[in-house]
Amino acid sequence: MALAMDFLGIAVSELANISERRIERLVNYQLNDLPAFLTRKGGLNSGFMIAQYTAASLVSENKVLSHPASVDSIPSSANQEDHVSMGTIAARKARSIIYNAMRVLGIEYLAACQAIDLRGMKGLAKGTLAGYELLRHNISVLDEDRIMYRDINRATALLEELVIKVEEK
Repeated sequence: MALAMDFLGIAVSELANISERRIERLVNYQLNDLPAFLTRKGGLNSGFMIAQYTAASLVSENKVLSHPASVDSIPSSANQEDHVSMGTIAARKARSIIYNAMRVLGIEYLAACQAIDLRGMKGLAKGTLAGYELLRHNISVLDEDRIMYRDINRATALLEELVIKVEEK
């Protein structure tokens, strides 16, 4: 169990890492044709700058959490149990990594929809349009700075609801 949970944590950590790099590409005006930090009112507003920092810090935390618990063993019970799998530790770490990764994906979801708002909706595929409309039905466009954790939590909840719907099918 420890090995499976360690590998799950490593894989999910990598998914979050990829997501954070996509966020960076969206907020970095040197890498695209969008305004810096996905805001039209730069200078006065930080746009998605802090959200990208948040994603980067969650990804960094996941890298620490991804160290395999299964490589560690501490003899216990007066040395009767000389090898302990650390399965519960690995499972708890995997749960934390998944939690962090879902927030990174929530930030990417917000940033991608903000980029659509800035660039225009021309050429969106049916699924992308449905995802955009779902988010915009629940979270407004970021025109001026506001507390972002509420948006991040709501976007994450929307993604979690979609996962549950897919699992039910």
